Amino acid sequence: MTRPLPDADAAPQPAVDSAPAANPAATVDPAVEDVIRRIERSSGMLASRAVARMHEVLPWFTPMSARHRADIQLVVQAGISSFVEWCRRPQHARELSGDVFRVAPRDLVRAVTFRRLVELVRVAVEAIEAEVPALAGPDHEQRLLADVLRYSRDIAFAGAVVYARAAEERGAWDARLEALVVDHVVRGEVERALPSRAAALGWRNPPAVAVIVGDTPDHSPEVVVDQVHRLGRGAGLEVLTGVHHERLVVIVGGDFVAGSARRPARPGGVGCGRALLDAVDALLPAYGPGPVVIGPVAADLATAASSAHAALAAADVVMAWPAAPRPVTAQALLPERALAGDTGARRALIEDVYTPLREAGAPLLATVGAYLDFGASLEATARALYLHPNTVRYRLRKAADACGLDPTDHRERFTLHVALILGRLATV
Repeated sequence: MTRPLPDADAAPQPAVDSAPAANPAATVDPAVEDVIRRIERSSGMLASRAVARMHEVLPWFTPMSARHRADIQLVVQAGISSFVEWCRRPQHARELSGDVFRVAPRDLVRAVTFRRLVELVRVAVEAIEAEVPALAGPDHEQRLLADVLRYSRDIAFAGAVVYARAAEERGAWDARLEALVVDHVVRGEVERALPSRAAALGWRNPPAVAVIVGDTPDHSPEVVVDQVHRLGRGAGLEVLTGVHHERLVVIVGGDFVAGSARRPARPGGVGCGRALLDAVDALLPAYGPGPVVIGPVAADLATAASSAHAALAAADVVMAWPAAPRPVTAQALLPERALAGDTGARRALIEDVYTPLREAGAPLLATVGAYLDFGASLEATARALYLHPNTVRYRLRKAADACGLDPTDHRERFTLHVALILGRLATV
């Protein structure tokens, strides 16, 4: 049986599952194919002209290393070769334009910023456009210019994808490195490589460092960390942060002025300067509801482990002081920490409160002890010690000057009482 010839007037029917043509150029107009071949033969010249133009108009291109300039020329040559295939197979435009950057070494992305990539593409396109009249002739000049323009758009999008992927990889690596640095500080595992790891994250070694601990808000850790960094940049602070067991730990660096070490236990601000309190206030919106504790100021990141230990220990016991301010210093919670078994807090209360009182003389120590034992009553203390009430007042003022705590203040009186008990136990 013979097959009927198709009707000459009938519309051509699309082929179903037809095999691809053996020669991809068979579907291209012969005149256009001739132009494409001229571009292909001139690819080396076009790449050289483009790189020469980059030397002329881009001030940052010439100072680059010879290796990076050679890598860029390799990408330009690959781009021209890809353009030839792009003209022959426009249905594979996205795939072909994406292949251009596969010839580039990975470190070229770090050496050339995305803004500079855009400049490179612009200069290369301008150099190629200048050669279009000689390559295409008047009949195909406008079409080739339009093709170059569309191809440059595809190349720009392909470059954006490459840089976006590199940024995502860099962001994931930075997040892991930052979590590692914060974890080392929290655990007190200070290594020699810690400063260099922090420097890789942009940490600029500020003159003072402190650790802040509080509850994590009801957001994903990535969102919380991003907010901390955004608030830190807005306040001009150095920050490293991580989420540890539903707690937000922030290492903040800046030009802080620490308070006197002899006055460790006043609630709120004593033991940390106004600059640190301002820094904490700037970061407070990143924390969830609940107490926020400030560790003592450290000299640098390598010594910030002590600040982290104090802040975490204070965060464990801050619920014992319902009226604690927000934020509150770890030193203001020394009595609660000491009662919970924190040996560092006990030592601080003995050394900074009890010992100065004892060294100030037995009369002062006895007066403060009696005042605390008799419920802060001047008259009862005066009767018990056979003193005039004014004498008791005078000695209490001298005691406050010696240890930094005012026996007439309710909170400081509690801290003073705990310090005296610990001091008496330590001398037994």
